[in-house]
Order: sequence, then C-alpha cells, then structure tokens
Amino acid sequence: MTSPYEKGGKIFAVAPMIDWTDRHCRFLHRQLSREALLYTEMVVADAIIHGPRDRLLGHHLQEHPVALQVGGSDPAKLAEAVRIAEDYRYDEINLNVGCPSDRVQSGTFGACLMLTPDVVAAGVAAMKAATALPVTVKCRIGVDEQDPEVALPELMEKVLEAGADAIWIHARKAWLKGLSPKENRDIPPLDYEIVYRMKQRFSDVFIGINGGIKTLEEAEQHLRHVDGVMLGRAAYGDTAILADVDQRIYGRPQASPDWSALRDTMMAYAETHIAGGGRLQQVTRHMVGLFSGMTGARRFRQILSSDAAKPGAGPEVIAAAFAAVDFSCGETEALSA
Repeated sequence: MTSPYEKGGKIFAVAPMIDWTDRHCRFLHRQLSREALLYTEMVVADAIIHGPRDRLLGHHLQEHPVALQVGGSDPAKLAEAVRIAEDYRYDEINLNVGCPSDRVQSGTFGACLMLTPDVVAAGVAAMKAATALPVTVKCRIGVDEQDPEVALPELMEKVLEAGADAIWIHARKAWLKGLSPKENRDIPPLDYEIVYRMKQRFSDVFIGINGGIKTLEEAEQHLRHVDGVMLGRAAYGDTAILADVDQRIYGRPQASPDWSALRDTMMAYAETHIAGGGRLQQVTRHMVGLFSGMTGARRFRQILSSDAAKPGAGPEVIAAAFAAVDFSCGETEALSA
C-alpha cells in the first residue's frame, strides 16, 4: 500500500485515543472521509507479542489509510511487535512518546520517554530495521521541568537520525507529576509556535501538529505552517466534521453527506459484528457525536445510548436513531440539547 507520506501534500489525521479509536470507530470515520489518516488506539508491544493478535490488530480493509500506534521502550520488543504487525498491512507504525497515563508511566513508555531520547532513538532504529513501512513518532513538547526549546529538538534530532519518517507533536507539555491524564489534555498551555519553529528548523521533515484543535478552520490555519494536522476529541465529539475534510483539506469535489447511505452501511456493519458475537453498543457508542447541534440530535443520542445497550439490540436501533434527526432543517437545537 502507498504510504500517506509518499503522496506528498498535507495530511489530516484523527488522533490515536485509548478506549476510543477502536476498529468500529475507525470504520465509521472512514465512511465520512476517504482521505483522513486514521490511527489505532495505542497497543503495547508486549500485548502484540503475547496477546490475542487478531483482536488487537485486526481491522477492516475500508479503514485504510490506517496507522498502528505502538507503545514500548524495549527495542527488541518493538521490533518483534512491528514484524508481527506487518501481516496486518498497516500503512504506518507510530511510536507513542506522548501519552501521560499512569499505566504508560509504569511501563516506562509514553510521555516519560521524552526524558530518554536515546532510548526512543534506539526503538525507532529497531522498528525501521524490522519493516519497510513508515515509522513515525508522536511526542509532546516536553515533560515536567524540561525546557521544550532544548528537549524537543534534541529528541527530534535523535529520532530522525535513527530513521523516523515523520514526527507528530502534541503542542503541550505533559506533567507526569501532579496532573492526571485528563488534566494533561487541558491544563498545560498550548504552544503552537514551538511546533512551527521546529518545522522551520527541520524544513525537510514531515511535521504534524496536535492539541486543542477544534475546527477545520483552525486546521487550515495550522497547515500554513506545518505539514499535517491531527484532531482528537473534536473529531470524536462532533463526528460529522469529518464529512468536510476531503473537500476542505484535500480539495476533493464537495459532496453533500448521504446520511441514508451511512445509516445503511452502519446497520450492515453492526449486523455482521453481532453475528460474530459482538454487541450493538460496541459499534453505536462511537456514533453518538454524529449530529451534534442538528435538530433531533438529542433524541438520536438517547436512542443510541439507551436502546443499543439492551439485551438482543439489533441494527434496527440505528434506523430508529437516524429517523429522529431532521436532515431537512438547518436550524440547530437549543444549547441545552
């Protein structure tokens, strides 16, 4: 498969988010944008090596382009995980150097790796030796008391020397001491300018930006300075924003979303998932943000949140939820919706 980075041009991505961007979420997102680069949740290298591989790495062919994000710090384990993942035909392997969660810190990977750039570089080199796929890094601008003006370029220089093909930068520090993972998503101040400066300094390197970006207008502004933009919670909470990505970011012909086709596609997908032993709610939980602000969105959310959780719930719940939305009305619901 062609690497997203080989095509040149700008890249819009949906960020890897633990417990959110699973295969069902990515399948939904792909129905809204043909071009957006999608990421898996972070999968720990040890889990790939020793765990249920099909469950952890399996995905639908429609998800492409899709990148696998891996967590770990042991070069040998990272290389083995990458070799295993090659059979699942991802378009990119991304190393997590940005997640501040407690379980990541206890495993000595994620954002705490900002403190040991040589370890990150060794991991990247091992991953590059194990695959022909692009190997990228997603990091913060620094952690705790680090000076980002020193720590970030030092990390970048080392991983680029090790062969990293691209670097995605979450434009906040991570405070490993004193802030929860949730607080780390909001409290540390954003510093987009340092990411812009890194692009100027490493002009030949693909640099993508992440953190606090809420709209496609903001994404377009960032793309004047860097090569890629990554939305996380904004793309998940207001999912329909993805329907405008292909036209706004990639210049594809504008097409109005075919919501009835999306309904039918998701019903068929859910039916297949249920037939394989899954539950409807595993699919529909990712759909509740589809029509934020539209007339009927509150009822849409209620149906998906309550009825989809009932024993024996089937795809007809999706049909009922879509029927609650008034697609002909451009007016929005009250702010209390």
